[in-house]
Amino acid sequence: MRHCLTDRQRSMLALAEKVAPALAERAAGHDRDNTFPHDGYADLREAGLLRLTVPEELGGLGADQQELLLVLEHLAAADGATALSYAMHAAPLGSWALTWRRTGAPPLEQALRLAGMGRLVLAAIASEVGTPNLFTDAKTTATRVPGGYVLDGRKNFGTNSAAATMWASTARFEDPDLGPRLLILLVDPSGDGITIEQTWDTLGMRATQSNDIVFAGHFVPDQAVVQSIPIGHLDAQVLETIICWTAPSFGAVYTGIAAGALAWSVEQVKQRDQQHDPRIQDAIADAETAIEVNRSVLARHAAEVMSGNLVTQFGVQEGFARCALVKNVCTNNAAAVMTRLVDVVGGGAISRRLPFERMWRDVQAGLVMPINNRTGRELLGACALGVETAPVVPHPFLDAGAGRA
Repeated sequence: MRHCLTDRQRSMLALAEKVAPALAERAAGHDRDNTFPHDGYADLREAGLLRLTVPEELGGLGADQQELLLVLEHLAAADGATALSYAMHAAPLGSWALTWRRTGAPPLEQALRLAGMGRLVLAAIASEVGTPNLFTDAKTTATRVPGGYVLDGRKNFGTNSAAATMWASTARFEDPDLGPRLLILLVDPSGDGITIEQTWDTLGMRATQSNDIVFAGHFVPDQAVVQSIPIGHLDAQVLETIICWTAPSFGAVYTGIAAGALAWSVEQVKQRDQQHDPRIQDAIADAETAIEVNRSVLARHAAEVMSGNLVTQFGVQEGFARCALVKNVCTNNAAAVMTRLVDVVGGGAISRRLPFERMWRDVQAGLVMPINNRTGRELLGACALGVETAPVVPHPFLDAGAGRA
């Protein structure tokens, strides 16, 4: 079904439409060759999309979260891997923009200005084997040295590391006074003591090149530390600046892949003159319904984030749970859509000559991305039952209500 859009949203989608055909044309090649879409990134830059969520007064287009999600869905319908990589850049900038408008923090302004000039591309390098990726702990260690910290450890799922000029990462620091802390840091990937290991050879999302990152004595200065959180705590600022933006972005990307597959399947049905078959109509209706559910959930979430209500009206744990719900509803529905459309496409669903097969493989990656189904259900069930899963750190700049469990 078509979106009901404002004029501004149409103008944002027009930028995505400029690059979508080229992304779609190259997607199969990058998937086959297991290569990062640097050419697609050049197209995104030329279209102005790398500064989509940067405030207008700092050189960007000033897109809000709903506009970003619409763009991500449209790009993902053409090429899910490029859209997912791009989301790792555009979503953090959107959260920084929202925070900068409230605080006017000079470091955020500087970073956003650099992004507005096309001189900064972001990647989130925080995932590690065996951690739930809720920013409650890390196996990578930070050792105190004069003027900063030295990082040692391994990260996985380094999406967008092939293009980013700045990484946001995490490390555990054993503070002698405060106890174990999780540090959120900004990393210069061109520095010493960093290796990108070519480990990425996966079923889907191959072109994201989400390789492992090894820190071996990498130095980060004190001013690169963005936040220090007690280990094992759910943090309100992490909720506002990271989880609230990454979870729906993942959801929009996988919704877009499913929507692209649906559009392609509809064209196949029309070419075969099967549009009057009631069984095919039923399958198409199921797919349409699931995609519209995703869009409604994403739109509600964006409204709650942009209004500030998600972090002021709900407790921290409940906020995490709501973000998990958005991501998991979208990724589960996208996977279900692809399975349902097999009944429509038939044997073409497994043909490597056709795009459906790649889209089906790409969608499976959404099921394992954070916040995954298991963790999300734990959060949702605990909130409904009034069970605290972890102590919380309240937001230092917002009303005390943001710190409720």
